[in-house]
Amino acid sequence: MAKKIVVCGGNGFLGSRICKAAIHRGWHVTSLSRSGPPTWSSVSSSPTPPSWSGSVSWEKADVLKPDSYKSFLEGADAVVHSMGILLEADYKGVLTGKESLWGGLRRAFSERKGGSVRNPLERGMGEEGELRASEGDGQVTYELMNRDSAITLAQEASFHNVPSFVFISAAAGAPILPKRYITTKRDAESTIASSLPKLRSIFIRPGFLYDSSRTFTLPIAAAGTVGNLANSILGGRLSWFAGAAVEKPLKPDLVAEAVVEAIDDSGVKGVVATEEIEALAAKAWRREML
Repeated sequence: MAKKIVVCGGNGFLGSRICKAAIHRGWHVTSLSRSGPPTWSSVSSSPTPPSWSGSVSWEKADVLKPDSYKSFLEGADAVVHSMGILLEADYKGVLTGKESLWGGLRRAFSERKGGSVRNPLERGMGEEGELRASEGDGQVTYELMNRDSAITLAQEASFHNVPSFVFISAAAGAPILPKRYITTKRDAESTIASSLPKLRSIFIRPGFLYDSSRTFTLPIAAAGTVGNLANSILGGRLSWFAGAAVEKPLKPDLVAEAVVEAIDDSGVKGVVATEEIEALAAKAWRREML
C-alpha cells in the first residue's frame, strides 16, 4: 500500500526534492507552505513545473498556526519538517535606518531570544491556538521557527497517530552564524525525542546543500569540500571552530533520497549524520536500479 507523507516546507529547495523522491516511489504527497506551489525558478533550473509536480497536493498552511494544517495529517505515515531560518530579520532594521549596525549585530548574536509566547508542549490535543512571537517587535526568531514550530508540528503528528516524524536539522553551526541557529535545532531534537515517545523521530543533519540551479552555492561547496578534506587530514580538529564550514557539502537530491529511504526503513531512528545520509541515498538508488 502506498505511503502518505506530508512535507511542511515542501515548496522549498530541499522540500521540493523530498516531494519528488516520494512521488517517484508512488507515494501520496502533500506539501504545506504559506504560498502553495513552488516558484520553480527559485528551487530548480527551470521556471516550468516538472511533470512529477502534478502528482503533489500543494496546499497552503502556516507552520505557526496548527489549525491551518492539522487536518492534512489525518492518515499520514510520516510528516517532514523541512523549513527554518538561516538568518533572523535583524538586518532589515539596519538597512532601513531604524537600528544601528552595532545594535543589529548585538541583537542578532544575542545569547537568547524568545520563541513562542506559550510553551508548545502545553497545548492539549484539539486545542486551538497559534505560535505567537514573544519578541516585542514580533520578530520571527530561531527559537520560534527552528525550535518551536518543529516541536508543535511533531506534537500534532503524535496527536494524529502519525508513526514517523522527520526533522531537517543541520550538521553544525558556522562562525558567521549566531550560536542560537544550531542550539535551537538541537533543542528541538532533544525535546521531540524525550517528550513525544510515540513517534519514530528521525533527525537529518546535512551540511551545506549545493546545486547547479543555484550557481552561488557552487563556490561555497568547493570551499567546503577543501575544508572537509583538511579537517579529515587533521583528525577533525577544525570542527570545534569551523562547524558546518568543514562538513562535507551534499546535493539536495541526495539528501531527499535519504529522507525518503529513512521513512521507508523502520530501523532508522534518531540522528542521521552525513555518512548515514549518503548510505541511505545509496540504498535508495540501488533499489531503483533493481
